[in-house]
Amino acid sequence: MSFSLIAAVADNNCIGKNNKIPWNVPEDFQYFKKTTLGKTCVMGQATFESIIGYLGKPLPGRQNVVVTLDKNYQAPEGTRIFNSLDDVFTQLKDEDVFICGGASIYRQTVDKVDTLYITQIHQSPDGDTFFPEINKEIWKETSREDHDGFSFVIYQK
Repeated sequence: MSFSLIAAVADNNCIGKNNKIPWNVPEDFQYFKKTTLGKTCVMGQATFESIIGYLGKPLPGRQNVVVTLDKNYQAPEGTRIFNSLDDVFTQLKDEDVFICGGASIYRQTVDKVDTLYITQIHQSPDGDTFFPEINKEIWKETSREDHDGFSFVIYQK
């Protein structure tokens, strides 16, 4: 199986502000859903809680995995909890896994995954959360689909 990372990233590498996405691109939400449906979605506690706040429930049609240092963290039934990314990579190696954020999780995993699914948002919004630089020595663009205001780009090692 494989480990991939999926993110929407602005031109200035911004991915969020106040634990929210600072743009509204419905096509990106559709792309995220289509790409991750039926897969395992790994995210940090803040990202998971922002999804709960937005949807009122974990991501439907996917196995939700929360990585948190809080050993007593409680999540809705069916949500798996891990206290380390090492455990994620060891215990989920037989699943199709998507790393779904946030910034700290992205920083710690960007060089450990096989594929990056990046929606490039052609804006530079004010933000407080940023995606790490994509090292073009490691990552090669293998697919690009340009749209008005954004592009879907896939990178592989």
